[in-house]
Amino acid sequence: MEQDPIKGASVAEGTARHLKDLILEGSLSPGDLLLPERDLALRLNVSRPTLRQGMKILEEEGLLVASGGGRAVAPLGREITDPLIALIASHAEVVDDYLEFRATTERMAARLAAARANAVDRDRLTACMARIDRAHEEGVHREEAEADVDLHVAVYEASHNLVVLHTMRALSGMLRQGVIENREKLFARPETRDRLRAQHRAIYESVMAGDVEAAGEAAEAHIHYTHQALTEIKAAEARLQVSLRRLNGGSVSVRRKGER
Repeated sequence: MEQDPIKGASVAEGTARHLKDLILEGSLSPGDLLLPERDLALRLNVSRPTLRQGMKILEEEGLLVASGGGRAVAPLGREITDPLIALIASHAEVVDDYLEFRATTERMAARLAAARANAVDRDRLTACMARIDRAHEEGVHREEAEADVDLHVAVYEASHNLVVLHTMRALSGMLRQGVIENREKLFARPETRDRLRAQHRAIYESVMAGDVEAAGEAAEAHIHYTHQALTEIKAAEARLQVSLRRLNGGSVSVRRKGER
């Protein structure tokens, strides 16, 4: 007996709505690959044709994309990446605005996380902090930078505020690419790495303790310090470039041997 097309449509819409809810709440993250069609249909207890209809709805809405023969969650922040972010990164005053925004939002997220984090959230935060400690001790800069971003994402998740989560997840993608903040340069400086770890631990411990005020202050102070450190790195690089140009007359003059 064939399935009633109206009933089939409602099941497909329900399937799409369920997947959409998983994306909205953050259970499915941008880039996550869905289970193979057969397995996903069994997991959702729907037929494969119904699953295809449901996924088609999400594809048309731009929430799912083709990926390696399967389907993946679309990069939800893609509309604020690429040329626009490159433009932002090329203007120092806009980078300042970005970091100002992060300081305010990180403070709010940490405060909410301290008030709302549950056992699952705390386990994730603990795992991220352990990764930071391990990478720090081993001197693996890239891994420590990755664990840094993951700790911040864990705080956003623990805030249980969906607008904060998805907005900051989009920004975290920019952090990983180093488009605005050159995190490898930050973590290459031993004194900066030590300060950053101490700041991350302060955020972690205050959230775990449920100390709303301390969590907010630690998160905001961390972003202000990051901003200051990045400014110092940029200034030092600019001074180095001036010194190098002085060595060869700016590459536009001819100097005799031994002349300065």
